Amino acid sequence: MTDIILHHYAVSPFAEKARIALGLKRAAWQSVDIPSIMPKPDLMPLTGGYRKTPVMQIGADAYCDTQLIMMELERRLPTPSFLPKGREGEARALALWIDRSIFGPAVGVVMSQVPVDERFGPAFKKDRSEFSGRNFDPERLRAALPIVRDQTYALMSLAETMLVDGRPFLLGDAASLPDCALYNPVWFIQQQVGPTASPLDRLPRIVAWAERMTAAGKGGTRRELAASDALAIAKAAKPEPTSVAADDPSGLKAGQILSVTPDDTGRVPVTGSLVGLTADRISLARHDERVGDVVVHFPRAGFFAAPAQGAAD
Repeated sequence: MTDIILHHYAVSPFAEKARIALGLKRAAWQSVDIPSIMPKPDLMPLTGGYRKTPVMQIGADAYCDTQLIMMELERRLPTPSFLPKGREGEARALALWIDRSIFGPAVGVVMSQVPVDERFGPAFKKDRSEFSGRNFDPERLRAALPIVRDQTYALMSLAETMLVDGRPFLLGDAASLPDCALYNPVWFIQQQVGPTASPLDRLPRIVAWAERMTAAGKGGTRRELAASDALAIAKAAKPEPTSVAADDPSGLKAGQILSVTPDDTGRVPVTGSLVGLTADRISLARHDERVGDVVVHFPRAGFFAAPAQGAAD
């Protein structure tokens, strides 16, 4: 298999979700450090504008969003599995719920307490205002601390309850997809605020679980790679074959020029020719002078696909 390349930066919570997954899979992977804010000149040629972190590259294929990155890792590295047998749908649904419901308030717990300018730099506020589509106001964030802390506690308490019977991980004896999803907001609070910062001080099973996850995720081999080398790898490779389901309920057709856009934050459309469509992913072929022909893959859930503006039917 062509080497796994992860484009990420150190303090990104969703990048940590991918990093812990690579560790659990005991994968060999290459690390490309990218800026935490725009511009990202060595990522845009690969993704066509998608700016979220992380992005996984394998040859001339770019995988966007950790939903899809995790499933692609599972496909390529099936052992140990992220999906307990007979509970595959449950694992994926629970992970998506965690990403969508717990991550937001948990980030609020961090951002309402840390000195943003000092910790992340003054340009971070402007970038995150553009990223989220609303004003990134530290004073407003500080005022929201009681609310986001309460919501984080309420939601993480559900995961705490799952561990009451003594199981080491959320779905049993082995770490799975939901564990990787929950680890990312817990890790962010612990790294930026404190190991038992509120509301973790009231969730002892989650704190102990996080220690087990950290230990279990130490597998794998990481090697640093220059961004220019990653782009050269893409240019020298060919995208893997994909196909478009003929009976997809969307009615989208192979070769159609589409724009795919996240439905929450970082709403930058990526435009390309439809070359792959399944129940859970959509793939666009693109060309850029720096990387040649590439295919950018997105999950279906959480992304809008529509005919590109000005494209012929």
